[in-house]
Amino acid sequence: MTGGGRPAPRPHTGGRVSGAPRLVALAGGVGAARFLRGLVRVVDPASVTVIVNTADDVERHGLWISPDVDSVVYTLAGLHDEERGWGLRDETWNALAALRALGEDAWFQLGDRDLATHIWRTARRRLGEPLSAITAAQCAALGVPVRVLPMSDDVVTTRITCGELGELHFQEFFVREQCKPAIDSVRFAGVSRARPAPGVLDALAEAEAVIVCPSNPVISIGPILAVPGVRDAVRAASRCVAVTPIVAGEALKGPAAAMLRQQDVEVSAAGVAGLYADFCSVMVVDRRDPGVAAGVEARGLRAVLAETVMATVDDAVALARVVVREALGGDFPAVAA
Repeated sequence: MTGGGRPAPRPHTGGRVSGAPRLVALAGGVGAARFLRGLVRVVDPASVTVIVNTADDVERHGLWISPDVDSVVYTLAGLHDEERGWGLRDETWNALAALRALGEDAWFQLGDRDLATHIWRTARRRLGEPLSAITAAQCAALGVPVRVLPMSDDVVTTRITCGELGELHFQEFFVREQCKPAIDSVRFAGVSRARPAPGVLDALAEAEAVIVCPSNPVISIGPILAVPGVRDAVRAASRCVAVTPIVAGEALKGPAAAMLRQQDVEVSAAGVAGLYADFCSVMVVDRRDPGVAAGVEARGLRAVLAETVMATVDDAVALARVVVREALGGDFPAVAA
Protein backbone atom coordinates (compact mmCIF):
# COMPACT_ATOMS: atom_id res chain seq x y z
CA MET A 1 0.00 0.00 0.00
CA THR A 2 1.13 3.56 -0.61
CA GLY A 3 0.65 6.25 2.03
CA GLY A 4 -2.97 7.16 2.65
CA GLY A 5 -4.18 3.58 2.35
CA ARG A 6 -4.42 3.47 -1.46
CA PRO A 7 -3.33 0.28 -3.23
CA ALA A 8 0.13 0.73 -4.71
CA PRO A 9 0.00 1.21 -8.51
CA ARG A 10 1.75 -1.34 -10.67
CA PRO A 11 5.30 -0.29 -11.59
CA HIS A 12 6.05 0.46 -15.22
CA THR A 13 7.65 -2.50 -16.95
CA GLY A 14 8.80 -0.74 -20.11
CA GLY A 15 6.44 -2.59 -22.44
CA ARG A 16 4.20 -0.97 -25.04
CA VAL A 17 0.76 -0.11 -23.71
CA SER A 18 -1.94 -1.07 -26.17
CA GLY A 19 -3.83 1.99 -27.42
CA ALA A 20 -1.88 4.41 -25.20
CA PRO A 21 0.29 6.99 -26.99
CA ARG A 22 3.76 7.28 -25.51
CA LEU A 23 4.51 10.52 -23.72
CA VAL A 24 7.85 11.76 -22.43
CA ALA A 25 8.00 14.46 -19.76
CA LEU A 26 11.09 16.55 -18.98
CA ALA A 27 11.03 17.26 -15.27
CA GLY A 28 12.73 19.14 -12.48
CA GLY A 29 11.51 18.94 -8.89
CA VAL A 30 8.40 20.09 -7.05
CA GLY A 31 6.55 21.86 -9.88
CA ALA A 32 7.06 18.93 -12.21
CA ALA A 33 6.03 16.43 -9.54
CA ARG A 34 2.78 18.31 -8.93
CA PHE A 35 2.01 18.31 -12.64
CA LEU A 36 2.88 14.62 -13.05
CA ARG A 37 0.45 13.55 -10.33
CA GLY A 38 -2.27 15.01 -12.57
CA LEU A 39 -0.86 13.53 -15.76
CA VAL A 40 -1.00 9.96 -14.43
CA ARG A 41 -4.72 10.46 -13.75
CA VAL A 42 -5.37 11.60 -17.32
CA VAL A 43 -3.40 9.02 -19.34
CA ASP A 44 -2.28 5.48 -18.63
CA PRO A 45 0.75 5.91 -16.32
CA ALA A 46 2.53 3.01 -18.00
CA SER A 47 2.65 5.04 -21.23
CA VAL A 48 4.65 7.84 -19.56
CA THR A 49 8.42 8.18 -19.30
CA VAL A 50 9.80 10.98 -17.11
CA ILE A 51 13.34 12.23 -17.75
CA VAL A 52 14.53 13.96 -14.58
CA ASN A 53 17.22 16.57 -13.97
CA THR A 54 20.14 15.26 -11.90
CA ALA A 55 22.40 18.34 -11.97
CA ASP A 56 21.01 19.21 -8.51
CA ASP A 57 22.43 15.98 -7.07
CA VAL A 58 24.73 16.49 -4.11
CA GLU A 59 26.80 14.50 -1.64
CA ARG A 60 26.14 15.31 2.02
CA HIS A 61 27.41 13.43 5.09
CA GLY A 62 28.86 10.81 2.75
CA LEU A 63 25.49 10.12 1.11
CA TRP A 64 24.46 10.65 -2.50
CA ILE A 65 21.23 12.65 -2.76
CA SER A 66 19.14 13.05 -5.94
CA PRO A 67 16.57 15.70 -4.93
CA ASP A 68 14.63 15.99 -8.19
CA VAL A 69 14.45 12.22 -8.70
CA ASP A 70 13.16 11.82 -5.15
CA SER A 71 10.61 14.62 -5.51
CA VAL A 72 9.15 12.91 -8.57
CA VAL A 73 9.29 9.39 -7.14
CA TYR A 74 7.90 10.29 -3.70
CA THR A 75 5.04 12.26 -5.24
CA LEU A 76 4.07 9.56 -7.74
CA ALA A 77 4.26 6.98 -4.94
CA GLY A 78 1.83 9.06 -2.85
CA LEU A 79 4.41 9.50 -0.07
CA HIS A 80 5.35 13.16 -0.38
CA ASP A 81 4.73 15.87 2.19
CA GLU A 82 1.95 17.94 0.64
CA GLU A 83 2.14 20.77 3.16
CA ARG A 84 5.91 21.25 3.10
CA GLY A 85 6.11 20.64 -0.64
CA TRP A 86 9.16 18.35 -0.54
CA GLY A 87 10.37 15.23 1.23
CA LEU A 88 8.31 12.53 2.89
CA ARG A 89 5.27 13.18 5.05
CA ASP A 90 5.16 12.18 8.73
CA GLU A 91 8.90 12.80 8.80
CA THR A 92 11.09 13.08 11.91
CA TRP A 93 14.45 14.83 12.21
CA ASN A 94 16.37 12.99 14.94
CA ALA A 95 19.39 12.08 12.80
CA LEU A 96 19.84 15.68 11.63
CA ALA A 97 19.70 16.90 15.24
CA ALA A 98 22.30 14.30 16.22
CA LEU A 99 24.58 15.40 13.37
CA ARG A 100 24.37 18.99 14.59
CA ALA A 101 25.22 17.85 18.13
CA LEU A 102 28.33 16.20 16.71
CA GLY A 103 29.37 19.47 15.14
CA GLU A 104 28.28 18.76 11.56
CA ASP A 105 27.15 21.65 9.37
CA ALA A 106 23.66 20.25 8.80
CA TRP A 107 22.15 22.96 6.59
CA PHE A 108 20.75 20.45 4.09
CA GLN A 109 17.44 19.14 5.43
CA LEU A 110 17.36 15.34 5.63
CA GLY A 111 14.56 13.61 7.46
CA ASP A 112 15.00 10.24 9.12
CA ARG A 113 12.89 8.32 6.59
CA ASP A 114 14.43 10.23 3.69
CA LEU A 115 17.88 9.24 4.95
CA ALA A 116 17.01 5.61 4.30
CA THR A 117 16.67 6.38 0.59
CA HIS A 118 20.08 8.07 0.48
CA ILE A 119 21.81 5.31 2.47
CA TRP A 120 20.32 2.72 0.11
CA ARG A 121 21.22 4.70 -3.04
CA THR A 122 24.77 5.35 -1.86
CA ALA A 123 25.40 1.70 -1.02
CA ARG A 124 24.28 0.63 -4.48
CA ARG A 125 26.41 3.30 -6.15
CA ARG A 126 29.45 2.08 -4.24
CA LEU A 127 28.78 -1.37 -5.67
CA GLY A 128 29.01 0.15 -9.14
CA GLU A 129 25.31 0.30 -9.97
CA PRO A 130 24.34 3.25 -12.22
CA LEU A 131 21.77 5.81 -11.11
CA SER A 132 19.35 4.72 -13.84
CA ALA A 133 19.22 1.15 -12.48
CA ILE A 134 18.97 2.43 -8.89
CA THR A 135 16.08 4.72 -9.84
CA ALA A 136 14.27 1.86 -11.60
CA ALA A 137 14.64 -0.27 -8.46
CA GLN A 138 13.40 2.62 -6.30
CA CYS A 139 10.30 3.02 -8.49
CA ALA A 140 9.58 -0.70 -8.41
CA ALA A 141 9.95 -0.84 -4.63
CA LEU A 142 7.61 2.11 -4.08
CA GLY A 143 5.04 1.12 -6.69
CA VAL A 144 5.61 4.08 -9.02
CA PRO A 145 3.62 3.38 -12.19
CA VAL A 146 5.67 5.45 -14.67
CA ARG A 147 9.16 4.96 -16.03
CA VAL A 148 11.50 7.45 -14.34
CA LEU A 149 14.91 8.00 -15.96
CA PRO A 150 17.69 10.25 -14.70
CA MET A 151 18.95 12.45 -17.52
CA SER A 152 22.39 10.81 -17.26
CA ASP A 153 24.29 8.23 -15.24
CA ASP A 154 27.27 10.56 -15.38
CA VAL A 155 27.71 13.26 -12.74
CA VAL A 156 26.65 16.73 -13.91
CA THR A 157 26.62 19.54 -11.36
CA THR A 158 24.97 22.95 -11.53
CA ARG A 159 27.44 25.55 -10.29
CA ILE A 160 26.36 29.11 -9.43
CA THR A 161 28.90 31.95 -9.24
CA CYS A 162 27.86 34.61 -6.70
CA GLY A 163 30.24 37.55 -6.25
CA GLU A 164 32.44 37.30 -3.15
CA LEU A 165 31.03 33.86 -2.31
CA GLY A 166 32.61 32.50 -5.47
CA GLU A 167 31.30 29.40 -7.19
CA LEU A 168 28.71 27.42 -5.20
CA HIS A 169 27.09 24.06 -5.71
CA PHE A 170 23.44 24.71 -6.59
CA GLN A 171 22.29 23.26 -3.26
CA GLU A 172 24.60 25.63 -1.37
CA PHE A 173 23.01 28.53 -3.24
CA PHE A 174 19.45 27.21 -3.00
CA VAL A 175 19.32 25.75 0.51
CA ARG A 176 22.20 27.15 2.54
CA GLU A 177 22.11 30.68 1.08
CA GLN A 178 18.32 30.57 0.43
CA CYS A 179 18.76 32.02 -3.10
CA LYS A 180 19.72 35.42 -1.64
CA PRO A 181 23.08 36.14 -3.34
CA ALA A 182 23.10 37.91 -6.70
CA ILE A 183 23.91 35.50 -9.52
CA ASP A 184 26.86 36.20 -11.79
CA SER A 185 26.80 33.01 -13.86
CA VAL A 186 25.44 29.48 -14.10
CA ARG A 187 27.21 26.47 -15.57
CA PHE A 188 26.69 22.71 -15.71
CA ALA A 189 30.00 21.14 -14.75
CA GLY A 190 30.66 17.85 -16.53
CA VAL A 191 27.80 18.11 -19.01
CA SER A 192 29.95 18.15 -22.15
CA ARG A 193 31.23 14.64 -21.43
CA ALA A 194 27.96 13.26 -20.05
CA ARG A 195 25.93 10.68 -21.94
CA PRO A 196 22.15 10.31 -21.84
CA ALA A 197 21.10 7.58 -19.42
CA PRO A 198 20.06 4.27 -21.01
CA GLY A 199 16.57 4.61 -22.44
CA VAL A 200 16.52 8.41 -22.68
CA LEU A 201 17.13 8.76 -26.42
CA ASP A 202 14.98 5.72 -27.25
CA ALA A 203 12.07 7.11 -25.23
CA LEU A 204 12.32 10.45 -27.03
CA ALA A 205 12.55 8.75 -30.43
CA GLU A 206 9.44 6.67 -29.74
CA ALA A 207 7.36 9.43 -28.14
CA GLU A 208 4.16 10.69 -29.74
CA ALA A 209 4.76 13.90 -27.81
CA VAL A 210 7.17 15.51 -25.35
CA ILE A 211 5.92 17.58 -22.42
CA VAL A 212 8.14 20.15 -20.73
CA CYS A 213 6.92 20.35 -17.15
CA PRO A 214 6.57 23.69 -15.28
CA SER A 215 10.12 23.54 -13.94
CA ASN A 216 12.90 26.12 -13.75
CA PRO A 217 13.95 26.51 -17.41
CA VAL A 218 17.54 27.41 -16.51
CA ILE A 219 18.60 24.87 -13.88
CA SER A 220 15.96 22.11 -14.14
CA ILE A 221 15.16 21.81 -17.85
CA GLY A 222 18.43 23.43 -18.99
CA PRO A 223 20.72 20.63 -17.76
CA ILE A 224 18.56 17.92 -19.36
CA LEU A 225 18.70 19.67 -22.72
CA ALA A 226 22.45 20.27 -22.33
CA VAL A 227 23.29 16.56 -22.16
CA PRO A 228 24.73 15.83 -25.62
CA GLY A 229 22.08 14.42 -27.95
CA VAL A 230 19.04 15.23 -25.83
CA ARG A 231 18.07 18.60 -27.30
CA ASP A 232 18.39 17.21 -30.82
CA ALA A 233 16.20 14.25 -29.85
CA VAL A 234 13.54 16.56 -28.39
CA ARG A 235 13.71 18.70 -31.52
CA ALA A 236 13.07 15.63 -33.64
CA ALA A 237 9.96 14.62 -31.67
CA SER A 238 6.58 14.81 -33.39
CA ARG A 239 5.22 17.42 -30.98
CA CYS A 240 6.33 19.25 -27.86
CA VAL A 241 4.15 21.17 -25.41
CA ALA A 242 5.58 23.23 -22.54
CA VAL A 243 3.91 24.56 -19.41
CA THR A 244 5.09 27.96 -18.20
CA PRO A 245 6.78 28.05 -14.78
CA ILE A 246 6.25 31.84 -14.64
CA VAL A 247 2.97 33.41 -13.51
CA ALA A 248 2.38 37.17 -13.44
CA GLY A 249 6.07 37.91 -13.87
CA GLU A 250 7.33 35.67 -11.06
CA ALA A 251 8.14 32.07 -10.33
CA LEU A 252 5.77 30.35 -7.92
CA LYS A 253 8.73 28.73 -6.18
CA GLY A 254 12.51 28.93 -6.36
CA PRO A 255 14.98 31.19 -8.19
CA ALA A 256 13.71 30.87 -11.77
CA ALA A 257 12.89 34.57 -12.08
CA ALA A 258 16.31 35.69 -10.83
CA MET A 259 18.05 33.21 -13.12
CA LEU A 260 16.09 34.36 -16.17
CA ARG A 261 16.98 37.98 -15.37
CA GLN A 262 20.65 37.07 -15.00
CA GLN A 263 20.57 35.61 -18.50
CA ASP A 264 18.75 38.66 -19.90
CA VAL A 265 15.61 36.64 -20.57
CA GLU A 266 12.22 38.27 -20.05
CA VAL A 267 10.60 36.90 -16.88
CA SER A 268 7.39 35.71 -18.49
CA ALA A 269 5.96 32.81 -20.44
CA ALA A 270 7.16 34.63 -23.55
CA GLY A 271 10.72 34.69 -22.27
CA VAL A 272 10.60 30.98 -21.51
CA ALA A 273 9.06 30.36 -24.94
CA GLY A 274 12.14 31.96 -26.47
CA LEU A 275 14.34 29.41 -24.70
CA TYR A 276 12.23 26.54 -26.04
CA ALA A 277 11.41 27.92 -29.50
CA ASP A 278 13.69 25.58 -31.45
CA PHE A 279 11.88 22.43 -30.30
CA CYS A 280 8.49 23.40 -28.84
CA SER A 281 5.28 24.26 -30.73
CA VAL A 282 2.83 25.04 -27.91
CA MET A 283 3.21 26.92 -24.62
CA VAL A 284 0.53 26.69 -21.94
CA VAL A 285 0.31 30.18 -20.42
CA ASP A 286 -1.33 30.98 -17.11
CA ARG A 287 -4.81 32.46 -17.37
CA ARG A 288 -3.61 35.48 -15.38
CA ASP A 289 -1.28 36.42 -18.24
CA PRO A 290 -3.46 36.82 -21.35
CA GLY A 291 -1.34 39.78 -22.45
CA VAL A 292 1.73 37.54 -22.64
CA ALA A 293 0.17 35.24 -25.25
CA ALA A 294 1.12 37.57 -28.12
CA GLY A 295 4.76 37.49 -26.99
CA VAL A 296 4.70 33.70 -26.92
CA GLU A 297 3.28 33.55 -30.44
CA ALA A 298 5.82 36.12 -31.67
CA ARG A 299 8.47 33.54 -30.73
CA GLY A 300 6.80 30.93 -32.94
CA LEU A 301 4.79 28.95 -30.39
CA ARG A 302 1.02 28.77 -30.10
CA ALA A 303 -0.20 30.08 -26.74
CA VAL A 304 -2.93 28.28 -24.82
CA LEU A 305 -4.41 29.88 -21.68
CA ALA A 306 -5.12 27.68 -18.65
CA GLU A 307 -4.93 27.60 -14.87
CA THR A 308 -1.32 26.58 -14.18
CA VAL A 309 -1.26 27.06 -10.39
CA MET A 310 -1.73 23.57 -8.94
CA ALA A 311 -2.95 24.03 -5.38
CA THR A 312 -4.79 20.68 -5.43
CA VAL A 313 -4.67 17.37 -7.26
CA ASP A 314 -7.82 18.44 -9.14
CA ASP A 315 -5.92 21.50 -10.38
CA ALA A 316 -3.12 19.25 -11.62
CA VAL A 317 -5.59 16.96 -13.39
CA ALA A 318 -7.29 19.91 -15.10
CA LEU A 319 -3.93 21.28 -16.29
CA ALA A 320 -2.81 17.84 -17.47
CA ARG A 321 -5.99 17.49 -19.54
CA VAL A 322 -5.19 20.75 -21.32
CA VAL A 323 -1.60 19.70 -21.95
CA VAL A 324 -2.52 16.21 -23.21
CA ARG A 325 -5.20 17.62 -25.48
CA GLU A 326 -2.58 19.88 -27.07
CA ALA A 327 0.01 17.10 -27.20
CA LEU A 328 -2.23 14.41 -28.66
CA GLY A 329 -4.97 16.37 -30.37
CA GLY A 330 -7.60 15.40 -27.83
CA ASP A 331 -7.66 11.79 -29.02
CA PHE A 332 -6.39 9.86 -26.01
CA PRO A 333 -7.73 7.12 -23.74
CA ALA A 334 -8.90 8.62 -20.46
CA VAL A 335 -7.94 7.07 -17.13
CA ALA A 336 -10.22 7.41 -14.13
CA ALA A 337 -8.79 9.57 -11.35
